[in-house]
Amino acid sequence: MTVITIRDHLSGSTARILPDLGFNCFEFQAVVGDNTVDVLDSVPNFESGTEQPSSSGIPILFPFPNRIRAGKFSWNGYDYVLPGTDKWGNAIHGLCMDRPWRIVRQSDDFVTGQFQLSVDAPDRRSLWPADFVIEVDYELVRSRLRARFRILNPDSRPLPWGLGTHPYFKVPLTAESRYDDCLVEVPAQKRWELKDCLPTGKTIALDDSNDLRDGAYLNVLNLDDVYTGLECDGPQFDCLVMDESAGLQVTLTCPPIFREIVAFTPPNRSAVCLEPYTCPTDAVNLQTSGLDVGWRVLGPGQEFHTWIDLSVGSVIV
Repeated sequence: MTVITIRDHLSGSTARILPDLGFNCFEFQAVVGDNTVDVLDSVPNFESGTEQPSSSGIPILFPFPNRIRAGKFSWNGYDYVLPGTDKWGNAIHGLCMDRPWRIVRQSDDFVTGQFQLSVDAPDRRSLWPADFVIEVDYELVRSRLRARFRILNPDSRPLPWGLGTHPYFKVPLTAESRYDDCLVEVPAQKRWELKDCLPTGKTIALDDSNDLRDGAYLNVLNLDDVYTGLECDGPQFDCLVMDESAGLQVTLTCPPIFREIVAFTPPNRSAVCLEPYTCPTDAVNLQTSGLDVGWRVLGPGQEFHTWIDLSVGSVIV
């Protein structure tokens, strides 16, 4: 598989991207002072294309993040059925995570990938109410990886959508550090009640086993939770992966359109996932109950822009 490498020449930071596997940025090495921090976790040989597309790096989840119950939903009087691919028969992680994207712009420190449903996965066009285009720019600026998203409706029909990413963060952040000294912090006030990984429609309070607002050590966490009620510091909010002994942290910065964060501790891996979503799991079905779930619609010819930043620096006390 083709691997694209972008580089910030001033700092030496690099990122590697697989356009043929969902435009997945599967490696980000940030240079911070004398440290080169390997930020993203990937399974061995991920770049061969033989591993599960959702298992590594930063999978891009569109036009829905996480699951749709039994792969079924109704929209504007039509019923849709998507293939069920998780162990409960739910559709999972969208339509473009496991398909090739096209490179439309590229320089030393940035690259833009584009995916259009009718062009790049025509066999899936009937699975969604409208055609769509998603473009993602990755740009390196010193020890920061910037992702910009552009969503376009080229169709004559309304486009329903939700967006998410599924980054795997490697912990600890240096070879000399310990997993037991690593924490995560998420400024969420509550979470969705889940049954078999699907929201029941209720939000519930946090408890000592899952409250991440003041930071929690990873070695005592067992997470696969959809957090909501995120508190913003001005026009954005930060989620943190901190390595106390190294004195380093990874900061995930998002605008408030990303109203949910899925926190997941993958079993048998020194990694943690903090996944920003514009809506919760199964939002296309939850919204039919009148719930405010952030499910969005783009009219014909309309487009929407948003962004996410990953940066690495010293722990801020």
